Amino acid sequence: MNEPPRLCGAGSALVYRYQLRTELTNGGVTLREDQNDAESARYSLALSDPELARYALMAADAVRSEAAEWSMAGISPGARIADIGCGPGAVLRLLAEHVGSGGSVTGVDADPAAVAIALEQVAGLAHAQVRAGQADATGLEPGRHRVVMCRHVLAHNGGREAAIVAHLASLAEPGGCVYLVDIDATALRVTPSDPDEQDLWERYQAFHRARGNDLSVGLRLGDLLSDAGLSVETYAWLAPARRIEPGFRPPSWAAREAMVADGFANAADVERWEAAFARIDAADRRPWVFPPTLVAVGRRAKT
Repeated sequence: MNEPPRLCGAGSALVYRYQLRTELTNGGVTLREDQNDAESARYSLALSDPELARYALMAADAVRSEAAEWSMAGISPGARIADIGCGPGAVLRLLAEHVGSGGSVTGVDADPAAVAIALEQVAGLAHAQVRAGQADATGLEPGRHRVVMCRHVLAHNGGREAAIVAHLASLAEPGGCVYLVDIDATALRVTPSDPDEQDLWERYQAFHRARGNDLSVGLRLGDLLSDAGLSVETYAWLAPARRIEPGFRPPSWAAREAMVADGFANAADVERWEAAFARIDAADRRPWVFPPTLVAVGRRAKT
C-alpha cells in the first residue's frame, strides 16, 4: 500500500475522450458516444499521462493520510462502497483491494475516457464495477452503501454542490457515511514559486470562477453534509507537504486547452507555462508544494 497505485493501459484508453466508437459493458452498464453529457463536457482536466500520474499520487496520499478517516467511516473488509466521480479509478482500485472479495465497490463518472481507464484499473476484480453517471444522478440503488465517497468533484460543479451531496446522502445505508474530499485553492502554496507557473494558477482560478465553480468548496463541506441531514463526524485539514518531482504537472496545466477555448489563455501563454515547468523540472533544489485538501465525513442516522 505504500507504493503509488498503478494506472493500467492508460495510453490506449485516452482515445475514448473524443472518439468513443466501441461499446464498453461492465456490470450491466453500456457506454456509447452519445453519453457525453453536459457534466462531462464541462470538466476541464484532460486525462494526459501527467494527469494520470497525478491521480496515482493523490491516491497514494489518500491511503497514507486518511487511514483514520477511512476506518472511522467504515471502509473495511466486506463493506459496500460507492466512489462517485471516480475519475480514472486510482482510488477505486485501492478501495476494491481494501474491502476485499467479500465487499463491493462501484465507481461512477460522467467522462467516458475516465470510465474506460477505470474499467482497466479494476479488471479482474469481480467485486468491482464502473458505470457512467452524473454525480447528482448516479442511477445507484439508494440506501445500500456503507460509504459513499466523492473526491475533488464539488469544486468542478458550481451551483450543484448541495444537490450532489443530497444525492450522495440518499445512497448511504442507515448508519452509513458520505465521505467528501475537496480543496481550498486560496491556501495553495509552492516554495520557491515560479512567476509563470503562478500566473497559470491565478488564471486557472479565474477560469473556474467564470464557470461558476468554487475552488474553495472544501471550506463548505461541513455545512453541505449538515444541510443534507447528516451528522458531521470529522472535518479535517489534510495538507501533507511534498517535494515536486520532475515531470509533475498540476491540475491547472491539465486545464490549459479548456482555458484557451474559454479565452483565458492563448498559445503563447501555453508555451510560456511549458517553459516554466521545464525550468522547474531541471532545478537542482526541488520546490515544495503544500496541497490545501480537506476531508469531511457525515453519517446518516441509523433509523
